[in-house]
Amino acid sequence: MPPKRLYHIIEWIVAIAACVYLVWKLATYDDYAALSESLRGMGWQQWLAIVICVALMPVNMTIEAWRWYSLMNEGMRELKDGGLSFREAHRQVYYSKLAGLITPWRLGEYPARGVLEVQRDKVQSTKSVMAKVLAMGAVGSATMTVAIVAAGVVAMLIDNWQWTMDNGHYRILVGVLLVLLIAVLWFSPRLLRRWAVVSHKLVIKSVGQSMVRLTCWCIQLALVLWALGAISNFPLVICQLFVYYLFVTITPNVPIAETGIRGAWAIVVFGTVNAALAGVLLWGINTLLPCLIWLFFEKSEQKFV
Repeated sequence: MPPKRLYHIIEWIVAIAACVYLVWKLATYDDYAALSESLRGMGWQQWLAIVICVALMPVNMTIEAWRWYSLMNEGMRELKDGGLSFREAHRQVYYSKLAGLITPWRLGEYPARGVLEVQRDKVQSTKSVMAKVLAMGAVGSATMTVAIVAAGVVAMLIDNWQWTMDNGHYRILVGVLLVLLIAVLWFSPRLLRRWAVVSHKLVIKSVGQSMVRLTCWCIQLALVLWALGAISNFPLVICQLFVYYLFVTITPNVPIAETGIRGAWAIVVFGTVNAALAGVLLWGINTLLPCLIWLFFEKSEQKFV
């Protein structure tokens, strides 16, 4: 079997497995009653906030496509037709959401983008393309994590999270993680030169793009929290939003437990049960909807094949 045909089969196996997982997750969620009660109690202003949050989902995905487009076109300059198109970057980003669902710590996201890139590229070998995609994926993952951890640490200091900052072990963990990530990114041009072109300028640009995406996440979360009555004042929770994403990011998790982890940290950070519902609802908006949209991307793509 030709390698690219095999990768096409893998593409659809991942898509089907992710759809099955989503159906199972929705069918086994055990708190629909509380979520339904919260939604029934919302007025038109709260519903408008949810609509705006949903409208920001494609903005969030476009920012990630922008990050991926920049990384790929800088790190894989020799690809045909000048590299990756912005449309194809979108398609790969949406598809990677499916793969992230069925792999621990979302490790499957970048290999999934490689699966689509292998099918697209007609010049280089399968092994070469996948190696370069994974190299740029490592940079993308590290820059996103640096942005989240750095913003979260600054937010904790500003908001005076005494219960957290008094814990010496936690301070050491976060500090070591941030230093290690920065060190890896600093040496990434040398570490990855065998597979891709990486510069310090590209790393800094990717961190900046990651901060933009993190800000979009925080705005979405704030809108859902307010709509469900978990917060009453946006300015007072700005730092807490960044702290929440820090906790979610550094907590080891697997897809089967992800909504529970997000909900638990939402209660810890924002102090209400409705905050847990907000975390679950936002997970659905930013995970379920992109997975469904990929199916339309794929259907549209087939028209041009």
